[in-house]
Amino acid sequence: MFDRLEDLLIRLEEIMSELSEPSVVNDTARFQKLMKEQSDLAPIVDAYKEYKKCKETVEESLMMLEEETDEEMKELLKEELSEAKKRIPELENDLKILLLPKDPNDEKNVIVEIRAGAGGDEAALFAAEVYRMYVKYAESRRWRTEMMSLNENGIGGFKEVTFMITGQGAYSRLKYESGVHRVQRVPETESGGRIHTSTVTVAIMPEAEEIDFHLDLNECKFDVFRASGNGGQCVNTTDSAVRLTHIPTGIVISCQDEKSQLKNKDKALKILRSRLYEMELAKRHDAEAEERKSQIGTGDRSEKIRTYNFPQGRVTDHRIKLTLHQIDAVLNGDLDLVIDPLIAADQAAKLAKMNEQ
Repeated sequence: MFDRLEDLLIRLEEIMSELSEPSVVNDTARFQKLMKEQSDLAPIVDAYKEYKKCKETVEESLMMLEEETDEEMKELLKEELSEAKKRIPELENDLKILLLPKDPNDEKNVIVEIRAGAGGDEAALFAAEVYRMYVKYAESRRWRTEMMSLNENGIGGFKEVTFMITGQGAYSRLKYESGVHRVQRVPETESGGRIHTSTVTVAIMPEAEEIDFHLDLNECKFDVFRASGNGGQCVNTTDSAVRLTHIPTGIVISCQDEKSQLKNKDKALKILRSRLYEMELAKRHDAEAEERKSQIGTGDRSEKIRTYNFPQGRVTDHRIKLTLHQIDAVLNGDLDLVIDPLIAADQAAKLAKMNEQ
């Protein structure tokens, strides 16, 4: 590990030197690539430098303690020694985590699909709440959201909604959200006061660009139709809505949120490309069964990941057996309460697997 860290330290120095060269500054693509590499390496190198400094502090303090005769000075040295010794294992663990292989999709924007599952209108109402939860979470992290496709049920619920979240590291945090979200509560539509269980399916897909996944437009069929529902004066007057069918897979995507047919077509293609890319990633995961088992939240849409129990005011994440009695905070967008423990558990599982090898 430490040989690798020394190599990374040297590499960062090389990058810093290259970035000051006029030829690199004038080459936008090269400059951006080096800046990205610098931002990736800086946290690792900073932690490694602190680790080395702590090791030096331990050695120097031990040497000085042998020679020091002043009691007050000895106490100061012992305190410094104790702090450095305590920090070393913490930094070793931090460095192991920083050196874990990175998911190449972590820095990508995400396309989120939320679908009402079992539970009829109540499931659709909860799908709308889950959508608002992610929008509020995005706002708290200063990410941007953009509606791509929406199918409402007429009473404020969403049968299906697709939207995009744009922001640094969006996928790295939201990838744990894919799966079945279950709600237990007395529905607004229920007069008898009985607790119902309904489900919503969430899919988090990294935004796929042409470089990630080539989409053959010859395999796509486009139909246009008139938009319906809320949408201003263009609704029901122009054929602006787009229905995209991917012939090999049978995937159908409809977009009608934009007044422009071209914009709706562009959104539909974005969704399709990301959905096909996600399918490709799932195939790779299945081919690496052991790797899949070691991960927290594999993106399987059929996996029941979380329960929101309103009568008890609790949220339970079944993958890491985490229970929080903070349902209001979570639904108001304070998702870090759940995501931070999921990331920690994922890192711990990967570290354990790495130590076995």
